Amino acid sequence: MINVFLKDKGTIIYPFYHPIFGQLIFTRSTMNFRTPVELPDYPFRIEPSHRGLALGSCFADRIGRWLRDGKLPLSVNPFGALYNPASLARALERLADGRAFEAEELFEHEGLWHSALHHGDFSGPDRAETLAGINRALADGARALREADYLLATFGTAWIYERQGEPVANCHRLPAREFVRRRLSADEIVARLAPHIERWAEKQWLLTVSPVIHRGDGLVENQLGKATLIVAAHDLAARFPGRIHYFPAYEILAAELRDYRFYADDMCHPAPVAVAYIRDRFSSALLSSPAAELLAAAEELRRAMDHRPIHPESTAHARFRSAMHARVIELQQRYPAADFSAELRFFTPSCE
Repeated sequence: MINVFLKDKGTIIYPFYHPIFGQLIFTRSTMNFRTPVELPDYPFRIEPSHRGLALGSCFADRIGRWLRDGKLPLSVNPFGALYNPASLARALERLADGRAFEAEELFEHEGLWHSALHHGDFSGPDRAETLAGINRALADGARALREADYLLATFGTAWIYERQGEPVANCHRLPAREFVRRRLSADEIVARLAPHIERWAEKQWLLTVSPVIHRGDGLVENQLGKATLIVAAHDLAARFPGRIHYFPAYEILAAELRDYRFYADDMCHPAPVAVAYIRDRFSSALLSSPAAELLAAAEELRRAMDHRPIHPESTAHARFRSAMHARVIELQQRYPAADFSAELRFFTPSCE
């Protein structure tokens, strides 16, 4: 039986016995052990001056915070993580309306005040403080929606829980008997989101399906839900050509990386290396060169701020801080839409 020896970078060595020379002969073959997802040539790229709004699942949180940490002007999930498109549509409706939440819209359960439209991150023990936090985020999100050049929307699951006939963003540990669980159809998702896309006709929309496995739905049901979301996203893209752009985050993890080593310990969430890879694909496809350079510069500043000097009072460290302060000023002038105020304060020489 012929053995096949694998080497790094996809090189395979095939040994076989040559009957004439009476010895083993080795041949090489370079093979590609990964099938990359082909990304389209998107007609839209995010510029450093473009304002954005990210809504949806925890994957939208991770991508959105990465862009925001990179100094792109972006509001991220003003309702907290929203896992299903129906809740996302309700959030868009409230953001467009801009109407502040009233105390009567909150309910108490197990010592905390909750909103049916919000993730549990917004819940709290004090009703007034919870309401104030919700309305601050609403005001920020409503402004972001009005000013946004693009929206990043991530669908997590097609399975929804309805309470009193309305989909909820989170069950907040209420008894299961209070909810009706069902799966949204692709047509229903399109019908719920199409009016919002039509209302904000001047904006670009980036749709993704989260690669996170919703094990609580059941593995078969999770796949059925993901398929529904993918169909809905592509139906929306076909309905609004040039305004809806689909980024295949789900497919990159499930079909291109395709290995459990790219999942976290829970075997459901992407591992950090997978998140980094998807970010790289997103950056190369949807960020302009200046925007990608801005993210790299912001990361450079974060590493510099995290650096802890052995001798903070030394002349060498003073020179380092002065050089970084000059670097921040240069970046602020180059990217006026970015906010470098925290970095300026951090690196300002003590004598100033």
